[in-house]
Formats: sequence, C-alpha cells, structure tokens
Amino acid sequence: MLRSGLKAGLAVVLVLSLSACASWRERNREVPLEELDAPTIFQTAEAQLERDRPDRAAETFLEVERLHPYTDWARRALIMAAYSYHQDRDYENARAAAQRFLDFYPADEDAAYAQYLLALSYYDQIDQVGRDQGLTYQALQALRVVIERYPDSEYASSAILKFDLAFDHLAAKEMEIGRYYLRRENYTAAINRFRAVVEQFQTTSHTPEALLRLTEAYLALGLPQEAQTAAAILGHNFQSSPFYDDAFRLLNDQDLAPEAAGESWLREIWQRTVRGQWL
Repeated sequence: MLRSGLKAGLAVVLVLSLSACASWRERNREVPLEELDAPTIFQTAEAQLERDRPDRAAETFLEVERLHPYTDWARRALIMAAYSYHQDRDYENARAAAQRFLDFYPADEDAAYAQYLLALSYYDQIDQVGRDQGLTYQALQALRVVIERYPDSEYASSAILKFDLAFDHLAAKEMEIGRYYLRRENYTAAINRFRAVVEQFQTTSHTPEALLRLTEAYLALGLPQEAQTAAAILGHNFQSSPFYDDAFRLLNDQDLAPEAAGESWLREIWQRTVRGQWL
C-alpha cells in the first residue's frame, strides 16, 4: 500500500512538472521580431548588449530600422548599431552604420558621436607601428572632421588627443624605416625618411631624434655643413635633449660645431626656426 501511494504521488509530481515546463515554454517562447513594436525590439537589443552580446545587439538594433523605418526609434537604433559593432570590434560594419547615420541624419544631435565612432573604427586599428599606414591616414582625416565640424561637442577634445597620437604614430613609422636604412648604410634613403619627419611631423616627439640621425647620416656621407645645420636646429629647439648631446659629440669628434652652414634644405628650416616659424 505504501509503495502504491508513493508511485501515485510521484506520478502527480511528474504531471505537474511537465505542465509547469510547458507553461514556462509557452510564456517564454521567442516571438518573431516582426510581431513586436519598435520599443520592444530596441529594449531586446539593449538587453543583448548588457549581456555582453554586442554582435547580436547590433543585428537586433538594425531590425528596428528595417521593420520601423523613418521613425525616431529607427534613428536611435542606427547609432546604437554602430556603437554595438564597435564594441564587437567589427570595425567595418561600425563604419558602415555610422556613415549611414551621417547620411540620413546629418543635422542630428548624435551626428558628432557618429563621426567620432567612424573615426574610432580606424583609430583603434593602428596600435602597431609596423602595420600599413593607410588606416592611420584615414583615422586622421575622420578625426579632423570631428574637430573642425563639431568643435563644441563633447568628443572634440578626445578627437584632438587621438589626432596627435595618430600623427605621432606616422612619424614613428618614418623613423622606424629611416633607422633601418641607416643601419644598412643606405644613407640617402635614410635621410629622406628623417627629412619627412622634420618637414611634415615637426610637432611630434620624434623630431629631436630625426635631427640627430640627419647629423649622423650627413657626416657618414661626408657632408659636414648639412650635419652642422641639423645639429644647430636640434640645439636651438631641443638643447636639453640627450639627442643634442649625441649630435654635439659626433660633430666634436670631427672638430666641427653646430652652426648653420651651406645652402641645403636644412638652411631654410634653420631660418624658419630663428624667425619662430618652425615648431
């Protein structure tokens, strides 16, 4: 009798459990997005983003735009899709979504953020000096748009900082190649790279070393006047730099002094330096 009662009790529990599971599945069945309104789809995407699924969130935000176009929810979802793609490091789709937002809503209050996201999608890929510099140039161009078109936005100061860092990154690449040529005694090729830093990236942190390397390369080529002028520019602008100490020793070893001499391209740099028109 006890065993029969136990079996009957278990049967009841099993039936109730199955009923509860069926009820739970019914309540939580996945409703097609086409049957949901825009706010609900938007909230679903936000929940996916909060659960650290930016890839799914981006797709769901775009469904708002597809199913409810030309609405305020579609506008908001598009900028959130761009953000979600960027969070997922899907930079190509982040750029596409941000650019589409700018095309559709150029005067919107979030346009500055869309442009900033577009710039970040380039900037966040230039962390290694050895990579192709095309992305760096594109980042600079996109960041410049933020700075010039949205100077009063909350993103302008960050864009300026990142612009300076990206600019410095380009100079670092020139220095890296220049040092490579210098080590292999290809002095003309090395000079061309260091000259680019001095003429095009003179406001970066790499300029003092570029002037030192120019001094070194010109001395190796037997062109003392160019070496003296490069060292003179270095001493005038960066006298406290250890690079100037090295340049001074190189010249001193050959009984030379840092001074403007000759009529090379460096003489023009020297004249601009004296006039306060360089750096």
